[in-house]
Amino acid sequence: MSLITPSSRPKGPFKGGARRNDNNRIYANPLPLLFIEPPRSRVTSILGLLGLSLTHIENPHCEGVFDPTTRSVWVSNIDHSMLLWRRGFFGKGDLSRSEPSWLARQLNNRKMGGKQLTSEEITARRRAERKQFKLDRAAAIAAVHEEAEVIFETEGKVIRPALSGPAIPSAATWKPAPKPEEPPATPLIEDEELEEEPIEDVEHLQLTLQEAFLLLWNLDCLTVLDPQSMTPMSLKQIWIAFQVAHLPPRLPSQPTQKPQLQYDNPFLINFVVYHHYRSLGWVVKGGIKFCVDYLLYKRGPVFHHAEFALVVIPVYEDPEDQQVSVTNLQNASPFAWSWLSTINRVNSQVQKTLILVYVTIPARSRLPESILESPACLAHYSVREVILRRFIPARMRD
Repeated sequence: MSLITPSSRPKGPFKGGARRNDNNRIYANPLPLLFIEPPRSRVTSILGLLGLSLTHIENPHCEGVFDPTTRSVWVSNIDHSMLLWRRGFFGKGDLSRSEPSWLARQLNNRKMGGKQLTSEEITARRRAERKQFKLDRAAAIAAVHEEAEVIFETEGKVIRPALSGPAIPSAATWKPAPKPEEPPATPLIEDEELEEEPIEDVEHLQLTLQEAFLLLWNLDCLTVLDPQSMTPMSLKQIWIAFQVAHLPPRLPSQPTQKPQLQYDNPFLINFVVYHHYRSLGWVVKGGIKFCVDYLLYKRGPVFHHAEFALVVIPVYEDPEDQQVSVTNLQNASPFAWSWLSTINRVNSQVQKTLILVYVTIPARSRLPESILESPACLAHYSVREVILRRFIPARMRD
């Protein structure tokens, strides 16, 4: 596991700065599958002329445990976690902002003395520096006001306090004060070397159900284990279990009753959207911090900021199906214009384009319920996109 060296603040949509070359090497593969080409030879040249190839696919075959409570799949093996994150940015560390780097942070605090920082530590340091800058600026402005009051009381001159100048720090000139060096701690026990207890990695990679099903169904590089027996689940078991996780809990008196699958199951709606954009080459991540459902990245979070923000809006092909639905889908009913304007304003401020993604739910009357027992039902769902831009007259006259 590598530690990330701190860099300067990113400018524009690009991120990483000095780390960009390392990121291009570490995150070179967009998917967990690797296409291995044989060394060039006369045989490969002849096969290439015939339109044939000896390229073979390397499949990592990772393992995860299905957790119905959190509606996610947990990958505890650190090698599998880092592989899925670095080859497609799948999942999220449950103790980290994105990449599962909890163990790296602990080792850094113990052995590195903070010389090499992870992305979480870099963000925390920047926020602390920004907070200290605001405090220093406020203190400088208060000192200028106090000096003006003293001059007025003693000399009778009215001086308008300035909000800028050499005495007031600005974002371009302010620098954090150097930390005083702490004296080395005196060891409690001399002449004896104490062995440090190894740190146990308690973090796991948390895959959403949409990410997990794409990895196991489309890429065939993930095995999902049953949480009770810890045995591999079949594709049909996984497909039904992922849908049941979003249904209302069954009554204790009906533990063996077969669950009634729904055409408007949230898992189906979200997987249709996730699969649609993943198949187009986008990296799809959750967008809850920007009040949306998903964010779209060109290459991944370590390269660029997200360009698009998605709001998923289910649409019933037959409006009567919504009246008898038990799922109570979010955004299925018409929402207020003020809500939409608020979401658009939030994402415009962070330079993201808002996209309304309409997912059409097939009518119950034209499809049998048994079709929901296999992924074949996804062919009856459709996706439509509407790009919403905030109109700013002063900027859009041309």
